[in-house]
Order: sequence, then C-alpha cells, then structure tokens
Amino acid sequence: MGTDVGTTIRFLIQPTRANPNCFYSLTEQGDIMSSTVGVVVPAFRPDVPELRRYVTAIDETLEPETIVVELDDPEDGIEAALADLPAVVETVPYRRGKGAAITAGFERLETDVLAFADADGSTPVDSLVDVVEPVRTGGAHLSVGSRRHPDADVGSHQTFARRFLGDGFAWLAGTLLSVSLNDYQCGAKAITAEAWGQVRAHLYEPGFAWDVELVAIAGALDLHVAEVPIHWEDRPGSTVSPVRDSVNLFKALLTARHRAKQLSDDRLHTAIAARREEPTALVDRDR
Repeated sequence: MGTDVGTTIRFLIQPTRANPNCFYSLTEQGDIMSSTVGVVVPAFRPDVPELRRYVTAIDETLEPETIVVELDDPEDGIEAALADLPAVVETVPYRRGKGAAITAGFERLETDVLAFADADGSTPVDSLVDVVEPVRTGGAHLSVGSRRHPDADVGSHQTFARRFLGDGFAWLAGTLLSVSLNDYQCGAKAITAEAWGQVRAHLYEPGFAWDVELVAIAGALDLHVAEVPIHWEDRPGSTVSPVRDSVNLFKALLTARHRAKQLSDDRLHTAIAARREEPTALVDRDR
C-alpha cells in the first residue's frame, strides 16, 4: 500500500557496519520535505501493453514531475506505440545494459529525488511509492526495494535455481560489503539528487550488477541506506540467465567491493588500483 503524508512507514536504515541497525518512523509530526520526484524506467524489448500500463500507473499514483523511459534497441513500431505516454521516451539503437540506461536517465532528471523501476512491472506502483518515501521525506539517502525482507509480500516465486542463487548472492554481498541487506538486486530504488551527485562518478557497471555497485559505493561514502519491503510478482520472460549472470554478478561484486574499499582509503585496495588502468565511469561514456 502506498504511503500518504501523515502515515507512518517503517523501514530499516543500514548506513554502514560502523553504525548499528535502527528503525525510523516518519509521521505527520515529522519534518516532511516537499520534494520533486523523477522516475526512470529502463526497457529492453519490453512488453508494450505492460509498459504502457505501468508508466500510466506510475504517473497517476506517484505523480512524479518527470518519467523517462530509456528504451534500448527498440523493435519497429515500439516508439510510435509509446508516443502518447505521459513520459519522455529516449531511445538508442543498441543495448546499453540496465545500469547504463538508468544512469543516462538519472542524468536527464532535474528533480530532488531520482527513482527507477524495471519495465516489467514486477514492483507494483504502490510498492514503488513506499520505496520513494524514505528518500522523499529525508529519512535516507538511498532507498532499496526488497523482495527478501521478512516483511515482503511475494505474490509468485522465482524458480528454485534463481531463488537459491539470489539468496546466496545476497548473503555473500552482505558479508563482503559495508551495507548488509536482504536484497541488492530488486528493480526499484530511489536516491536523493545530492547523493547521486556523490556516487555518479564511481559507477562503472553497465548491466545488472549496477544495483550492487550503487549500494557498495553508497556505503563507502557513508550514505544512509533504507531497505523497504515490497510486494513483488515474478514476471516470465526475464532477460537474466541464472548461471551466466550469477557468475558475472560475483565478479562484479568483487570489483564493487574493491572500489568501495578504495573510496574508504583502504591501503591495500588503493595500492592495487594504482597499478591498474582506471576504467571510464558510466557518466563519462557516450550515451
């Protein structure tokens, strides 16, 4: 259920290992900021009717100032089919990857809060509202939707293989990173424009690993991260390969940990970085 001003929302703040987990409650007595919200929807070969429904629902329920659909490698006719949506549709003739598409979209936004949601609509709009709320009201710098939070409501489950690999990845990421979450890869997150200004130059992963890199960098910069339980529906036709992408995610996790440690002035990781050629950040690549 979405959250209106005056409604208490309970979410877990996990800034870094140096700070104990704590719960914050924001009520009508709290200092509620009037913040503008922009939403990016990254899409690669989307289900057009579902994308239309989802973008329309975001517009009607969340009422963001801007919605940007970042459309990769569209098939013939898709741009025309999306032309009347209450959104700006930006297209590129090739597949950039989820992380590169979200980064490009965030760079276009001029709002106080930047959010994204996957185009398949697995995160219902009411849950997206809940994810945005901690950031909009000043309770967190980064808010992460969570399918694996104890209070999450999962309407239909992934296959055993995807669920097993996802749980294992979450455990490993929580062990290696300074921010321990139940779910790093959920396709719904929100961040303040100020926090985005701090993390943007440290993001390199163009694909699905972008999510965990974002959390790792936020932790290294001592930003407050909120994990918000959501309702979630698994959608068929995922472009994620459980085996191939799990291997890639593991490699990316180690890289994200290295970069986070480097930002935290870890001597070993700083020395390792000095011996390597610095890659180009996503914000500095052609979009």
